[in-house]
Amino acid sequence: MDLRGKHTARRLLDDEAIVGLYWERDEKAIEETDFKYKNYLFSIAYNILHERLDCEECLNDTYLGAWNAIPPSRPNVLKAFLTTIARRIAIKRYHKHLRQSVIPSELTVALSELEDFVAGDGDVGAEFDAERLGRVISDFVRSLPERRRFVFMSRYYAAEPIETIARDLHLSRSTVNKELAAIRSALKEALESEGYLI
Repeated sequence: MDLRGKHTARRLLDDEAIVGLYWERDEKAIEETDFKYKNYLFSIAYNILHERLDCEECLNDTYLGAWNAIPPSRPNVLKAFLTTIARRIAIKRYHKHLRQSVIPSELTVALSELEDFVAGDGDVGAEFDAERLGRVISDFVRSLPERRRFVFMSRYYAAEPIETIARDLHLSRSTVNKELAAIRSALKEALESEGYLI
């Protein structure tokens, strides 16, 4: 019997089923999370750290973080939940490396684009109510058209390089740069209308 043409492709579980495995404390939850989201989560960490070994450790810490958080948390959007965990872990590791030496990172570049808007003179807590600022930015992002929202989140949340965003949207790099400039200008206006001095 010739089996060369026959192979079984592994089926992705839907997010609800994966969350169910976490709730049942079934270790298969981590295996399914890795199978479905490994490449995506790795790219989040890599955009911040640019170091494969660190990214692998971030993945493991992300899975452990999800295991420890579910339950009691029951995420509505598993991908966003995992992204938040991975991003926090990668940023924490990034800051640890930054204290030791300077490392190149897309996060540094992306955040430097926004520092005129969001950063103060070192004591952000004294200048802004962080929760209120977060709400203003969140409302701003929700108000953006879908493509601009994707561009904003890709650049400033996932720290994606401009080339990657351009490729994902089938746009030129200059078009993405123009979109980002327009978004920053609109964000500046939104913040100023809420009383933030830019």
